Amino acid sequence: MDDLNVKNQSAVKQFVPTPPRPPRKTERGFLGTIRHRCFNSVGNGLLTLCVATVLFYLVKHVLDWAVFNAVFSADNRRQCMDVSPEGACWAGVISWFNGLIYGRFPLEEQWRVNVGVLLGLVWLLPLISKRLPLRNFILLSWIGLYPFVGAYLFLGGRFGAELGLIHGAMASLALAFLGILYANWVLSALGKKGLNELFVPLLSRFVQRRLQLLSLVAVWLLVALVMVFGLSQMSLTPVPIDRWGGLFLTFIIAGFAITMAIPIGVVLALGRRSKLPVIHWLSMAVIELVRSVPLITVLFMAVTLLPIFLPADMEFNKLTQVLVAVCLFAGAYMAENIRGGLQAIPKGQYEAAATLGLGYLHTMVLVILPQALRMMIPNIMTSFISLLKDTTLVSIIGLFDIMLMARNIANDKDWVGMHTEPLVMISVLFFVLCYGMSQYSLNLEKRLKVDR
Repeated sequence: MDDLNVKNQSAVKQFVPTPPRPPRKTERGFLGTIRHRCFNSVGNGLLTLCVATVLFYLVKHVLDWAVFNAVFSADNRRQCMDVSPEGACWAGVISWFNGLIYGRFPLEEQWRVNVGVLLGLVWLLPLISKRLPLRNFILLSWIGLYPFVGAYLFLGGRFGAELGLIHGAMASLALAFLGILYANWVLSALGKKGLNELFVPLLSRFVQRRLQLLSLVAVWLLVALVMVFGLSQMSLTPVPIDRWGGLFLTFIIAGFAITMAIPIGVVLALGRRSKLPVIHWLSMAVIELVRSVPLITVLFMAVTLLPIFLPADMEFNKLTQVLVAVCLFAGAYMAENIRGGLQAIPKGQYEAAATLGLGYLHTMVLVILPQALRMMIPNIMTSFISLLKDTTLVSIIGLFDIMLMARNIANDKDWVGMHTEPLVMISVLFFVLCYGMSQYSLNLEKRLKVDR
């Protein structure tokens, strides 16, 4: 009996859980972390000292050249050399700064560029709010309507005359939509009913939504019609496209290409996955043909070969040809990124959509494409960053973008031979832009929970 009790007690002791061990202490502080990671062995300590020494001398020389020994005020490069022969001559970059930003755009008309860029940013400002309804509609309206407003501000001419009555009407529609959108946004932010809810508040929800949309469109068209007649006498000094340049032209090419890359890429990706032989082989031929040649070849083909296939009385300016080439090039690369995302979607998603009775269009728009695009955010943003940097190639075919304007500084009689400073400035500028796009991509991934 005693032996049985002893066995039972030992069995009970075996099943008694042991108390958890205290967590490992990882609080080392700043110096403790450096000591643990950089000086945890003799080899790592020597390597850390060597790297720190190289970085010290590198940063010291860069700061001496760019800041401490630099010249920021001079009339020509000879004065810079006399004041500080070992420092950077930022005076030349400062004197050409207006040209680097606006190109050859007339000085007295540069306010239109500022207004156009500011209007585009203000249009997208409501997208910051996560609770704002119709956020996607705001983005689509910017893509579809803002180019008409921007083109009128940048090109000039009489409103609805030189640019065409349709162009003036679209610009008026865009401005009217922006006004109604902001009024609705302000009312919603103040906790009051939006303009849509004030039209038909007593009707049922099903009918109300449709009448709200119709009433909004009616008010929108009415305001646009009034603006067309009211602004018909308004005229801006025409500025030809060949006067555009600098960072302004770089943003136009990059923004237009980035905006059109995803729609073109989606169409080509879906066409390549299509079961219809004509659409499949045509999409695959476009993708493989464009991706098999560098961008500079596509640009030369657009500028030299495209006019050959057009009628004799049809002539496009060089910027239009470049935009077509860059958009096609970006769309072909984007198609492969999107196709990779489509292939990563499990077959069960298609079956679930078919079970719900969704057709091909609704399945792609509502179920498949949102998941594929969200999954391919890193690849898509990488393509956008590469596209932004590749826009500097348009300087080879004669467009005065920021790269060509920077190269022209060395041809100025007052700043002959100054190549390094403009290129350094452009490098820093593109680093800031690309790094900002990369950080936005990371933030978008976290917000959309791509890992889930």
